[in-house]
Amino acid sequence: MICKIRKWELSDAADLAAALSNKKILDNLRDGLPYPYTEQDGADYISAMLSADEEDTFAFAVTADDKVIGSIGVFRQGNIHRQTAELGYYIAEEYWGRGIMTEAVRQTCKHVFEKSDIIRIYAEPFANNTASCRVLEKAGFQYEGTLRSNAVKNGKVVDMKMYSILSSDHSYIIMQ
Repeated sequence: MICKIRKWELSDAADLAAALSNKKILDNLRDGLPYPYTEQDGADYISAMLSADEEDTFAFAVTADDKVIGSIGVFRQGNIHRQTAELGYYIAEEYWGRGIMTEAVRQTCKHVFEKSDIIRIYAEPFANNTASCRVLEKAGFQYEGTLRSNAVKNGKVVDMKMYSILSSDHSYIIMQ
């Protein structure tokens, strides 16, 4: 195993801040994260994840080399989508291209499908984020289509791609 996912600890705030204080990472995430990302921002996020409803929020630190190198979370949707959840993640730039995030996605999806009634996990990376799209494909997600002009990021209208994996696809995750 090249990485582990685990519950957040407040002591992870410094590692989280170090990973997220990178414009290249923030350019591929939704808006709302401060830049630079401080240790206090990290502590606030970790506190929120630790106090979140464990039936709705599955949030984990991604660890390698005995430190936190990223974050991954699956967030239950509401109403008619109550058994669907959205996946989000990022990893420190120095760990890009090593297969670590693919492994973290597999571990997280396996956990969510085994520990909850979620039947579908989806992700919506920016269409130009080919590395994130590849992570999802390698983790067993199916490409469902392009969401044209779906977001405004850094002042530009951008497309997003829709990927999903179903609990019935779960055997694929285990075999990897």
